[in-house]
Amino acid sequence: MNTVFTASFFSGIIGFFTKAFGDGMAVEYLGSLWQTVYITVLGTGISYLVGIPLGVILYGTSKGSIFPNKALNSVLGFIVNIFRSVPFIILLILTMPVAKLIVGTKMGNAAFIVYLSIAAIPFVARMVESSLHEVNLGIIEAAQSIGTGNLKLITKVLIPEAKPSLLTGAAIAFTTILGYTPMTYLIAGGGLGNLAIRYGIYRFDSTIMYISSIMLIIVVQVFQESFMLIARKTDRRLK
Repeated sequence: MNTVFTASFFSGIIGFFTKAFGDGMAVEYLGSLWQTVYITVLGTGISYLVGIPLGVILYGTSKGSIFPNKALNSVLGFIVNIFRSVPFIILLILTMPVAKLIVGTKMGNAAFIVYLSIAAIPFVARMVESSLHEVNLGIIEAAQSIGTGNLKLITKVLIPEAKPSLLTGAAIAFTTILGYTPMTYLIAGGGLGNLAIRYGIYRFDSTIMYISSIMLIIVVQVFQESFMLIARKTDRRLK
């Protein structure tokens, strides 16, 4: 049933785009939409894969936390702040050798995901750290009083308690990362932003630029509302 519904749904989307924009532009729009979602979701996923542990360390090593370490916290905090302060376009240029090492190329969508991830990891780490600081100290102290180890405290208490805030942060991170995707144009990548720039600015086709922009807004709203809905449903304070 779900497979049939999914196939019908996507067939309907393809049919709508074909009727509205013609075969050629339908392929352009759908291809660009897919690339934008793919780049943003993968970039966000990688950022959180690294950013969550980094945020936990920043939180845990802070003064009065579960394993305070001033030296480590200062060093990590300094590195995170340095990367956060570098404009994305400059960071993209500086990290081209890293992309070449990881994915074998400095150009295209795969390389751009590397650049996005490097730029977003410090941002995500700080948001995770902030979310963990929102957890009620009484809950942490209660868990420690019964001998809960640090690893279990993080995985069973801190992260579950901070889940609503983490999901809200994920919505913000997704929107921020999506905002960088038009820059794929600089390295021969794809996506809706690229389509808007290529046709809207260089070919003076404002219609395509506006449609691409509207589609980007819709993507943002869909993901943002999804994250916020999950955050509300998992927030114990609202129950």
